[in-house]
Amino acid sequence: MASSCSQALRHHACKSSKILRIHLQKSWTNRSFAAYQQPDVSSQEEIVIPKKKTWSKEAVLQALASTVKRDPTASDYRLQDDSFLTPKTASDFKLFCRSQESGRNAAKYFINKYPKYFEKDYAQPHIPCLMPETLDAQLEDVSEAALKERIQLRKVKAAVDLYDQLLQAGTSVSLDLTNDLLDLICLYGEADPVQETFEAEQRSEEMEDIQDETQTKKGRSPKASDLLKTSWKENNNAERIFGLLSEPNTRSYSALIRGMVKHAAYTQAFSTYTDLLNNRLKADVHIFNALLAAVPAVRPKYNEKWELILDLLKQMAEQKVKPNLLTLNAILKSLRRCGALGRSQAFPVISEMKVLSIEPSLASYNHLLAIFYRSGAQVQTPTDVLVEVMNEVSGKSFTPQDPDDAQFFTTAMRVCLDTKDMEQAYRVHELLGVGDNWRFMGSDFQQSIYYAWFFSLLCMMENIDVVMKWYRDLVPSVYYPSSNAMSDLLRALDTDSRLDLIPKIWKDMKQLGHGNRQQLVEEVLTLMAREKHCPEVQESFADCALDIMKMYDTNERGKVIMSWTASSLSDVTTILLAANRKQEAWEMLKLFRTHNRVPSAELLNQFVTCVKEAGQVSQAVELVQISAAFCLSETPKLIQRVQQEFELSEEHKNILSDLEIQTFNGD
Repeated sequence: MASSCSQALRHHACKSSKILRIHLQKSWTNRSFAAYQQPDVSSQEEIVIPKKKTWSKEAVLQALASTVKRDPTASDYRLQDDSFLTPKTASDFKLFCRSQESGRNAAKYFINKYPKYFEKDYAQPHIPCLMPETLDAQLEDVSEAALKERIQLRKVKAAVDLYDQLLQAGTSVSLDLTNDLLDLICLYGEADPVQETFEAEQRSEEMEDIQDETQTKKGRSPKASDLLKTSWKENNNAERIFGLLSEPNTRSYSALIRGMVKHAAYTQAFSTYTDLLNNRLKADVHIFNALLAAVPAVRPKYNEKWELILDLLKQMAEQKVKPNLLTLNAILKSLRRCGALGRSQAFPVISEMKVLSIEPSLASYNHLLAIFYRSGAQVQTPTDVLVEVMNEVSGKSFTPQDPDDAQFFTTAMRVCLDTKDMEQAYRVHELLGVGDNWRFMGSDFQQSIYYAWFFSLLCMMENIDVVMKWYRDLVPSVYYPSSNAMSDLLRALDTDSRLDLIPKIWKDMKQLGHGNRQQLVEEVLTLMAREKHCPEVQESFADCALDIMKMYDTNERGKVIMSWTASSLSDVTTILLAANRKQEAWEMLKLFRTHNRVPSAELLNQFVTCVKEAGQVSQAVELVQISAAFCLSETPKLIQRVQQEFELSEEHKNILSDLEIQTFNGD
């Protein structure tokens, strides 16, 4: 026992001395380098050895996570709980995520509704979100403490009612607490935040359902400002409480002005700012940021907007208010609506802010790209701006500093698609993998837009081998391609003459829920029927065409039923003929009459050629009868060809003669 203890002590001492030696060597190296740089400094740096190193609870997990990369064959992390319910289509993924979120909300409702049944905490360490929240006020008396509690619980209506009760009782409320109440009202308006969030989710779901296809093309994600059209009413609670203040300070004006700007009362915000100046008060940086963001709404012309921005910046300098990052972003966001004037002033603004030690964030670069590259406009701006932006941000890991930071990657990829710049697109995607930059992807909708543009650019600019490499890496682990994306992939296959991959792509189309998209299915059939290939490829095409036929016959509940067209029937028949599957092709020919479709003369001529190779005279005559039944103008030529190329019996000659007479009389 004693020997084992002594061995453990010696091991611990050796380990400690080794760590100390390494630390001293590093310190000595640094100190020697500093002495080489600054030989006049003779003082030695004091070495402080910490007694204990405190690690966060997630440090080990973070270290392990940094050693692995994303597995392209794995599902999204949200889908790991039940692999059998893993969605395979974009609609299933949306339904799965909403169902999962609905389950969480239901669980949270019961936990908060009946907290007495969830008092025991089993989690180690403690997980606050799994425990009941304190949603009900504990203080029932009319006091400042009760008002403060309701403000902390974000009970807007209850806080306003209690404030009125305090004033009616003759109790004076401190200015700081009143400002807290103003902040609450101006942030959430007249409604409680829980109700507002619920309504926002409902409207967001409705907007996504209606605009899913159009947004995929336009690429604009739904914003909160679009979903919550709350208006600023005159003499509302915020203005009423503000009017009751005997001596409002800068913070009081700040809350009111920011609330007005948030709820689109821009003119009133500037009027309130004028009142602040008349009362000989100085504004803070938050007031100026809000006013700078409201400039485009109060000035119609580009030069007037810029003059107002300059005037506000001069007032900031006069009042000795130091701008911050949000000031820069507010100016750039306003310059987005200043046309050519905004493009001429964007870089000087950034340069001036850098002089003040204000470094741009991802939101700043997002606004900069939006200034120079307008969505949907004819691209005339050189790609130098995009290159300069990527030179600034490449290799950096960013932290959230502005709500608009989440828009950068989508905007940057949209610009790459508009400018057809594949190199910069790779740089944007590489930046996404640096550090925690993936957190700036935003919502699932924004993520799908980003990958849709990236994949569309790949199909447009890269060879098919590179496209398929990215296709296997992204689908379906992080991206569920739309029917437009699959159409882009088909065009890429056609461009590089790799139509032999179509059967594999068709299997993915079915799995991704595009098997009933008629336009996409007909595009697949047209590509396979356009030209002949080697026998192996034609066999795979024939199997694929027969599989597509099942999609027309299947009548699954809730799915769109495709209808046979003349082109789709002709394409399937042509594919089967090219694979020498005459019997199956003959069965397809019968479907023309069943579905009231007219075959083309070219298809019948192809059929005659195949029948001639097999020496089947009866089928050749029957083809002429089918052509005559459809009253095709090519029937006389078809009769003549059969008479010349086939050895006909007397019965067959009589049939053709009768058909020839009927055709002549019909003409």
